[in-house]
Amino acid sequence: MRVIADLHLHSRYSRATSADMSLPGLARWAKLKGITLLGTGDFTHPGWYKELVGALRPAGEGIYAYEGAHFVFTAEVAAVWNHGGRLRRVHFLLLAPSAEDAARISRELAAFGNLAADGRPTLGVSGEKLVEAVRAASPAAVLIPAHAWTPWWSIFGSNSGFDSLEEALGRARPEVFALETGLSSDPPMNWRLSALDTVALVSFSDAHSPTRLGREACVFELPELSYSGLVEALRARDPTRFLFTVEFFPEEGKYHYDGHRACQVVFSPEETRRHGGKCPVCGKPLTVGVMHRVEELADRPPGVKPPGAIPYRSLVPLQEIIAQVLGQDPETRGVLAQYLKVVQRFGAEFSVLLDVPAAEVEREFPKLGRALEKVRRGELRIRPGYDGVYGEIKINLGDTNLELPLF
Repeated sequence: MRVIADLHLHSRYSRATSADMSLPGLARWAKLKGITLLGTGDFTHPGWYKELVGALRPAGEGIYAYEGAHFVFTAEVAAVWNHGGRLRRVHFLLLAPSAEDAARISRELAAFGNLAADGRPTLGVSGEKLVEAVRAASPAAVLIPAHAWTPWWSIFGSNSGFDSLEEALGRARPEVFALETGLSSDPPMNWRLSALDTVALVSFSDAHSPTRLGREACVFELPELSYSGLVEALRARDPTRFLFTVEFFPEEGKYHYDGHRACQVVFSPEETRRHGGKCPVCGKPLTVGVMHRVEELADRPPGVKPPGAIPYRSLVPLQEIIAQVLGQDPETRGVLAQYLKVVQRFGAEFSVLLDVPAAEVEREFPKLGRALEKVRRGELRIRPGYDGVYGEIKINLGDTNLELPLF
């Protein structure tokens, strides 16, 4: 069975998160998106965990169900510690094999910080000790460095990260076999580091609202939906089971390029080097983005694909495509209404983006079908994101189809 998995997301118990990130909201949007398996997010928060165990029902080994949607217990934690004379801040995604294991992990992590303070708690613990503590509580649990390249709160981040997994994780390095690339990088960028050839590169949404679910995801072919089957497909990096990742165009991520948001300065790595790392407007240090950081650590030129690398597909979310067709903001009621109409016709968003021929979409939604075909051909203009500002993707709609009805 094809399994589309989005395992990094947050509940309403996390800061800056929609109130709709509840089980009903997650279940509804999982169906609209066509997502087979969701992470619960935030299982370390006592309030959310209570809701989860009260509402979820076992639906397989390590899998739980709610109103037709399937879940696996996940959480994200922020580890903060001093290393080499610098304060390090790294986010980790946790996967637990059961509700009971999730509870044991939380009891172990409570020694390092207040789990009730936020859905994504901040813990005073090193990466090495975090891995050891989680694995001691649940030997089958998985830890994945989250959004590995963002300037803050990531394992390779320019402001508080490390230059290698070994430096960050110490003796626990062999226990970590996957890395989340994040919205601002994609697999080809990570392929430039030979040190990452031995880890699975995964992509998830890090959604804070239901409409953002599935903007990145992993696609598997599994005999059945189970925690152990999912984890083993990741660990083995078997292309017959781990089929591909769904990617944002990395330029759209909000830390792809360098820059200074306050002065609206956005630079490529080369431009940053020419300016000595300083903003030409105010003189303050620029925020060094993901592309720059990848170039600093890369030991391969662009374009190299290592043997056995898992494929990827770069997509534009359906709401964004519809928004450009209509000339509206993606979050407007008009865009949502048309989104629901398209999804109801073709079954789910991922069906439209991955499976349905563009010509078939065009027969019922003419201009949308044309736009979808251009996205699939990569006929896009992209303004890179920087310093917390999302990039912008423009579909080259042209003038030839302006006479066509929108929907």
